[in-house]
Amino acid sequence: MPQVRTVFLSDIHLGTRACQAERLLEFLREHPAEKLFLIGDIVDFWAMNRGIHWSPAQNTVVQKMLRRARHGEEVILVPGNHDEALRDYCGTVFGDIRVESEWVHEMADGRRFLLVHGDEFDEVTRYHRWVAVLGDIAYNLLVRINIAISWARRKLGIAGYWSLAGYAKRKVKRALQFIFDFEQNVIRAARERRLDGVICGHIHWAAIREIGALTYVNCGDWVDSCSAIVEHHDGRLELIRWGERKSFANPVPEMAEEI
Repeated sequence: MPQVRTVFLSDIHLGTRACQAERLLEFLREHPAEKLFLIGDIVDFWAMNRGIHWSPAQNTVVQKMLRRARHGEEVILVPGNHDEALRDYCGTVFGDIRVESEWVHEMADGRRFLLVHGDEFDEVTRYHRWVAVLGDIAYNLLVRINIAISWARRKLGIAGYWSLAGYAKRKVKRALQFIFDFEQNVIRAARERRLDGVICGHIHWAAIREIGALTYVNCGDWVDSCSAIVEHHDGRLELIRWGERKSFANPVPEMAEEI
């Protein structure tokens, strides 16, 4: 039996220097599953318009996903805003990977979750694309600076992982308000469809939390936090922060806490 029932990934941003493909490969090797959901921004066409960085490890990530699909694992891709060109192919299959605009996934315990990338609930991305592009450039700069900071911390023997991009988000009140508004908008869509929750990406802020009677889940990203969501065979959801090599479990869905 695979180690977990389902793996949920988002915001890998293949094609960029910030993509941490090596860590993703480590995670995938240790988490075989029955189903793999790729919830948007898997390939970063926005960044690739400015310059392509495609490493051997990133190529291996694509090959591994295709291999998993070919060997019977159900793999579904829900495009995001950075790979929105793939939305023209929703409803089709490429190399045994299905492309869908959204998906409703039923957990092993019967709960039903809406799977969307989330950019459709982000007013900046929808109505002010140029602001979103500038924000993306600034975020990538912070991530690249953080690589240098992490190297210096290792050389100095400082344990643990510290994210400059995450620190900036926590310190900027407007950014935190944006995250709160985003969560409310996404969970409202699940509520209107009479579902039990939503699993999304987009904002690079991994979380499992209860909002009212519904469960909000965000996969995080693989450029900064290196985080993923897995579903166990009993329907439990778990947030795994691979960058820290620690996991934060959600053993009882009704008692989910903010991560």
